[in-house]
Amino acid sequence: MRQAPFTQPTIIAASELLEQLTQARFNQLVLRIGLEDDFTSSTTVSVAKKSDMLGRITVQRSASPVITLESDMTLGEAVVREAIQLVKPNSPNPLQVALERGVARDGYVIAFDENDGTPSLRAALPDEIQRPMTDDGAHQLLRGFQFHTSLGHLDQAIDTHARGDWAACNSMLRTFLESLFDDIARNVDPRETARRPTSENRRALLADVGFLAADRNEWTADGKNYISGLHTEGARPGLSDEDHSTFRLHIVLITARTFLRRLHYGR
Repeated sequence: MRQAPFTQPTIIAASELLEQLTQARFNQLVLRIGLEDDFTSSTTVSVAKKSDMLGRITVQRSASPVITLESDMTLGEAVVREAIQLVKPNSPNPLQVALERGVARDGYVIAFDENDGTPSLRAALPDEIQRPMTDDGAHQLLRGFQFHTSLGHLDQAIDTHARGDWAACNSMLRTFLESLFDDIARNVDPRETARRPTSENRRALLADVGFLAADRNEWTADGKNYISGLHTEGARPGLSDEDHSTFRLHIVLITARTFLRRLHYGR
């Protein structure tokens, strides 16, 4: 059984979109994903309440195995894939928009068959860098090091992305990265970090002590380096769209996990 590919916000968005089903179709869905025993006492309950129950159950058991006609998958994936069948091209439905943003954050896109328009999920990124893995890894390491300020900035960035505020998401990602490298510098050399007045000075300190590698262009004195390149964009109007903001979110998550793992395991 592979790792559950979808995060909690996506699962919740999927269960909310399933409110559109009729009673009969919702009952068929429950049978397909093996949850009929959980809904035996809810035959007279509205579909809205059933979808709420489904969301709660799925969040609790998202990694539980489900055997479908197509393949083995987790319960979380099964619910998301059921909801995807209700997605229509270019629909303004806010419930559908929330689901589309969720699967995009998790490293997927919704594609439509050219012949019959049937929606399906396709990976937007290779499996090894899909968001659940990088996101969970970054969060776990941030908590482990007790980098609470950086963790708060990351959560705010993810929240602004979920709301579709792309420029604010980019700005918060920049703030998160600055905070992250400040926290790493304090962890590596707290006394010297206190003497460095700016975030740029503290990143230079990380290069001085060998944490950031100049030979891999992670940090250079002229500012033409990988870390500086991630700090070039803020919240200027018209700067970003959904695809670009999602791309930046993935890159920042991968970068954060990489350097946090380096701090954890050492160079």
